[in-house]
Amino acid sequence: MPQRPQIYVAIRREEFNLLFEPSVAAELATLGDVEFGPDGHRVPVPDDVASRADILVTSWSTQPFPPQTLNGDRLRLTVHAAGSVRGLFPRAAIENGLVLAQGGAAAMAEAVAEMSVALSLTILRNVHTHDRGMQNSRDWAAAGNGILGGSVAAQRIGIVGLSRVGRHYARLMKGLGASRLAAYDPYAVADPGDDLDIQLVDLDELFATSDVVCICAPATPETRGLVGARQLARLPDGAVLINAARSVIVDESALVSELVSGRIRAGLDVFDDEPLPAESPLFGLPNVVLTPHVAGGTVQARAGQGRTVVEEIGRFLREEPLRHQVTAEIYDRLG
Repeated sequence: MPQRPQIYVAIRREEFNLLFEPSVAAELATLGDVEFGPDGHRVPVPDDVASRADILVTSWSTQPFPPQTLNGDRLRLTVHAAGSVRGLFPRAAIENGLVLAQGGAAAMAEAVAEMSVALSLTILRNVHTHDRGMQNSRDWAAAGNGILGGSVAAQRIGIVGLSRVGRHYARLMKGLGASRLAAYDPYAVADPGDDLDIQLVDLDELFATSDVVCICAPATPETRGLVGARQLARLPDGAVLINAARSVIVDESALVSELVSGRIRAGLDVFDDEPLPAESPLFGLPNVVLTPHVAGGTVQARAGQGRTVVEEIGRFLREEPLRHQVTAEIYDRLG
């Protein structure tokens, strides 16, 4: 680009400050002239952005816009600082020549995996049972003194989707002593040299032979409703289902039926309806741990999102390969 790049940031200022640490924001300013959209709950992308800016930066607070807004003679790169790009960028935008990078997913993957591990350990060691018992009764015995938990090493760990989250989860669980790791992922290829030693199996087998199943797949048309009543019924009694990925991957009504029966246990961070309605049958179940869709929310993950955005813009301007580019070939497999 012969002239200094124009970078349009369609992110609410409060959110921008959360994602871009001062040093990272300063680095962004060295890469081009930064223009911010009007501050508000949702920040609009101007109709003429494709003719006035070289780079567009978006996030959760970006107001949805018509796809044709991206058609112009100047805009060449868009970097999304949050997770899924689907809400803002259709496949056609990529096919028309726009370079699109996903700046948030990689930064949040480790945080989501950590929360999935935390939920797994909480349920395996009955942390929620003991805490609720002590808080509600202030009685040592009533808090479950004598109830035995299960060790990580003794569990057969199953993973649905060897995404970045799935591989982080596998690595963390193996570090805690898990000796048997299996996964279902139709796009994964077994690698004898992989230090994680993950066995690839079909979906039904995964559920029938796992004590803990963690959902780590992205939400795509292919994965919607992937896990249904048949798979859940194959789980051994007392098995644990963890979902900090996307609720639509699991048939929620079938899951609720299993949980209400008390046959299996679950740690859930995502739900079909969010916020979770007050009348949800999931509330009050002793075999369920609920968190309000916060798995990706760590200070470090948010800072990593902004850092990734700036790094991708720098690579683009230096004409280096992007590390988080969303191509037409992988668009349908991303959340």
